[in-house]
Amino acid sequence: MVLYLAKRLVMMVPLLLGITLISFTVIHLAPGEPTDLQTDLNPDAGVELKERLRAQYGLDQPLAVQYGQWVKRLVQLDFGTSFSQDRRPVWDKIVERLPITVLINVLSIALILAVSIPIGILSATRRNSTFDRLTTLFVFIGFATPSFWLALLLMDYLGVYLGWFPISGIKSLGHEYLTGPQQIWDVIHHLMLPILVSAFGGLAGFSRYMRSNMLEVVQQDYILTARAKGLSEKIVIGKHALRNALLPLITLLGLSVPGLIGGSVIFESIFAIPGMGKLFYDGVMMRDYPLIMGILVIGAVLTLVGNLLADVGYALADPRIRNQS
Repeated sequence: MVLYLAKRLVMMVPLLLGITLISFTVIHLAPGEPTDLQTDLNPDAGVELKERLRAQYGLDQPLAVQYGQWVKRLVQLDFGTSFSQDRRPVWDKIVERLPITVLINVLSIALILAVSIPIGILSATRRNSTFDRLTTLFVFIGFATPSFWLALLLMDYLGVYLGWFPISGIKSLGHEYLTGPQQIWDVIHHLMLPILVSAFGGLAGFSRYMRSNMLEVVQQDYILTARAKGLSEKIVIGKHALRNALLPLITLLGLSVPGLIGGSVIFESIFAIPGMGKLFYDGVMMRDYPLIMGILVIGAVLTLVGNLLADVGYALADPRIRNQS
């Protein structure tokens, strides 16, 4: 098992380099440059000023040279300096925004698992019942509902009309004057709607996958044997069937790790949450190449780590895979 993990970690290095090479090339081939935002709206800016800015940012060099210099800095764990007006290090910006994004998405995933797994089990064990039909309807609604539309709907009804939840930011005015418990509740209160919006689509998908996996497992011979031995249905489902039904779900959970950044763009922009998704969106609009690449590298690392965690989870859940590894 240790040798298997070591091989996977070594293989992650060329994969990461390939991902960064493609990403670096694509974002530089996109129309527009960071200098355009500073010169196009300035009537006094001429070609000389634009070329000077390109030289300052290193954009006058061949693309291969730019990529080589960027990789050299990356090896030293240096993401470079942002092209924005504040000229702050990219790493400082990412570290500043990353915790809130991770918190929202970890809580969202926890909510998805806590709700979808019991729903999937009950739907499979009570197939074609009223509960199963209702959850199927919920799944169709969840798949068909755009997250941005749901966010706007909840903001209007629960936030504006009923006034139950705040509709933007993560802190209220005067947050610093509140006591410790009040500050914690204030942040939680602000995050309830974003977490619900983030988890809604995942609840539908994961519950349906769980139902499908459970239906397949309960028809296996070893389940019939367990029932023939006189074991209670609770032990048959909870101990024997559930563990094998979770295997495909582990893969989905591992692949959902990159969504910690990518899936945050929509609801962080709508709810004005200062997280990684909003930072990435602003970076793309400003053509801030170092910032974009820094966030993409983190997304790529999360993708590779997610795949590795899925494999480890498989090995832990299934002794056959662990022994083979």
